[in-house]
Amino acid sequence: MGAQLRVYRRRIRATQSIQKITRAMELIAASRIVKAQQRVAASSPYAQEITRAVSAVASQSNVDHPLTTEKENRTRAAMLLITADRGLAGAYSTNAIKEGEQLATLLRSDGKEVVPYLVGRKGVGFYRFRNREIAADWTGFSDNPEYAHAKEIGETLIAAFNTPTEDGGVDEIHIVYTEFMTMMTQRPVVRRLLPLEVEEVEEEPPGGAFPLYEFEPSAEGVLDALLPRYIESRIYNALLQAAAAEHAARRRAMKAATDNAEEFIRNLTRLANAARQAEITQEISEIVGGANALAAASAGSE
Repeated sequence: MGAQLRVYRRRIRATQSIQKITRAMELIAASRIVKAQQRVAASSPYAQEITRAVSAVASQSNVDHPLTTEKENRTRAAMLLITADRGLAGAYSTNAIKEGEQLATLLRSDGKEVVPYLVGRKGVGFYRFRNREIAADWTGFSDNPEYAHAKEIGETLIAAFNTPTEDGGVDEIHIVYTEFMTMMTQRPVVRRLLPLEVEEVEEEPPGGAFPLYEFEPSAEGVLDALLPRYIESRIYNALLQAAAAEHAARRRAMKAATDNAEEFIRNLTRLANAARQAEITQEISEIVGGANALAAASAGSE
């Protein structure tokens, strides 16, 4: 066997091994997408009801709560950026980081200092490689977040919001994450978490008019209890959305890698067949040439 043919066959075997891995990762990601979607759907009723309760309290009381009050002369803004812990997910983390960079540029143009809070090793690696300051980071759960993770993140952000800016606090909090749209579409989005935006509208809110609540011990006490839970539920929903989007992006990337490996194997197989045919042709030519030489030598000796 010629050296070139051995090279082709070795590359075919290596590509087939890679194809098996990418195919397995594609199937694993596809199975996890369903579970992630179910978790997003399961968390929606709680998020909707707590949002409705907070809206009712904010609209039916005149309490100026710290989490709903706009601060004057805002100079520091926190940005919670959610990325993946692992790669092989196409441009999933890159798109989220780009959206975060655009938000940071916009905030700096308004004269605000950006304080980054990061979720996922990809975002942490991006900032550390560029020697940027990180206020806090969380890793190890991007593809399977739990409510305890959202609670920890929410407590950290609320504590920073309640701290004066001269002591290292922030005036507003934004979150950047990837929203799961469909199996083929995921888009990075930006939401402002704090301070909450209270709008006066004439239309009836979703789900019907708010009931007439009586606040005990006070409306401010109710907001003190509900608003942290509301922020945690928003963060938890963002983590779940990002996890579903990560699995979908990884499935799409692994499918593309599997298809590319199949095409590469076909090309290598054609080259290997051509190299083998060239070797056979050369061997036949050598045999025919040797036979002709022997025949000529025999005729000359006679």
